[in-house]
Amino acid sequence: MIPLSSGREEPGQYNSGYLNETTKRTLRRAVLKAVCIPGFQVPIAGYEMPLPAGWGTGGMQVTSALIGQDDVLKVIDQGADDSINATSIRNFFQRVTDIRTTVRTQEATIIQSRHRIPEGQLTENQIVVLQVPIPEPMRYLEPSDAATRRQHAFQDYGMLYVRLYEEKVEIGDAKSGTNHPVRVNGRYFAAPSPIPTYDNPKLDDNPALFLFGAGRNRRIYAIPPYSKVESLSFDDQPFSAGRPAGKCSLCGSDETYLDIVAGDDGERSYTCSDTSFCAERREKASGARA
Repeated sequence: MIPLSSGREEPGQYNSGYLNETTKRTLRRAVLKAVCIPGFQVPIAGYEMPLPAGWGTGGMQVTSALIGQDDVLKVIDQGADDSINATSIRNFFQRVTDIRTTVRTQEATIIQSRHRIPEGQLTENQIVVLQVPIPEPMRYLEPSDAATRRQHAFQDYGMLYVRLYEEKVEIGDAKSGTNHPVRVNGRYFAAPSPIPTYDNPKLDDNPALFLFGAGRNRRIYAIPPYSKVESLSFDDQPFSAGRPAGKCSLCGSDETYLDIVAGDDGERSYTCSDTSFCAERREKASGARA
């Protein structure tokens, strides 16, 4: 196989989507099972992808198995379309599928994301593929896979509630600013990937299909469209997603997740984490002024 870095390869030199058809069928069966049992971690073999570990190989496997010639792909990394990870993955899929890509959320049929859910309303015709480093929500509390499988089977999630209680007693709120566990359709607790807690409510009753791929841990799980998704909380202490700390210095939004930008003078400002959403707001604002 010609290395991807050689610069001599053409789309026809690879099977469409890079993975062979048998592998893709195996992954599709795992995806179907994950959709049928929301929140359940379906084991997969874990196939090699031509990029370093840590770049979201689980999400790439899912995307490779599902993508077709009529799809339009969007790739974001922490909300940005232009980061090196997002650009590299987008270029990879262009090379091995020759499909159309976009930075506009509304145009995409498949959105592969690292740790963010796009701002704005998603649709029934979209699939969001999230890259997951650690799929087990109880991994930091219980290192044994056999033990966590039993706990899921018996719905024994006491340790999650105990940890949340200790955090509330210690600091008054949950420590997890990201990857806050969610319960899907009243059954399985799942890790939503390290998305900020601000994004957790977007998973509830969302018309899009969410697929989670964990390459290192060899797991796939799903949140089907219009699922009931509840963040870990107590009845008398509701979950709080938090509010933006200010407003975007570029588009003026005060209802989106914001990144902190430090200026040369030491002053802090904020910009929308979702660069596409921010750009579209500025386009609309300039069109209205014109």
